[in-house]
Amino acid sequence: MEIEFQDVDFGYGHGKTILHGINLKLNRPGLVCIIGPNGVGKSTLVKCMNRLLKPSSGRVLLDGKDLGEYTSVEIAKAIGYVPPSTNDVFSMPVIDAILIGRHNHSKWRTSKKDLDLVQKAMRILDIEDLAMQGYNELSAGQHQRVTLARGLVQETDIMILDEPTANLDVKHQIYVAQFLRELADQGQKLIIMICHDLNIAARYSTEVIAMAPPGVIYRKGTPEEVFSEDLVRDIYGIECSIVEFEGKPNILLKSEFTD
Repeated sequence: MEIEFQDVDFGYGHGKTILHGINLKLNRPGLVCIIGPNGVGKSTLVKCMNRLLKPSSGRVLLDGKDLGEYTSVEIAKAIGYVPPSTNDVFSMPVIDAILIGRHNHSKWRTSKKDLDLVQKAMRILDIEDLAMQGYNELSAGQHQRVTLARGLVQETDIMILDEPTANLDVKHQIYVAQFLRELADQGQKLIIMICHDLNIAARYSTEVIAMAPPGVIYRKGTPEEVFSEDLVRDIYGIECSIVEFEGKPNILLKSEFTD
């Protein structure tokens, strides 16, 4: 259960490089939060982790083996991916939308285990009452919880989530973050999530990766090691104060901007 980046660059063409010289190793169970301003390459980084994108240079390794040497099915069985919420709609019941996450295991033949896992995921995310409702009839927040449930039923040792708390109200943001931390700890999973809420990252993550322009890793470590007033100033351009709350950094943003 290890993902390693070795001198990874990535560019979308036209001479624009998004990631620059990324060297990174993640090899312990826990909840890893990736933070940074918009456009800094967070989504690009996680898409390189499961070969949705191929680096322009450098290598990405899964358990010491180049991702290019795995089949797509092998990667899907090792790494679950929950994309950001989209406006896509499907004319199918919620339960079927979640069952899609079992495709690599069941090959479209639904087993009792598949249904049990789907029911458990719906219960965890408080969407049992939506089971037979049309996916295209849901709110943005409900879409997000269904997408999360689809990711949970994949049963992978590594999960990648792109902004899993987007479109959720405050209660469900905290609930999802707390659940992911407990899942990582109790299930011995490596869970990697992009997060824009600095206080959620500080409170629930075991490790934080802070990215800064031009697509580099500014700092990596525990929340206590990463969060500082200079980090927020340097990568977000805003002043803050950091105080300890219940043993964790709490970031208090000010209405003062740096140049």
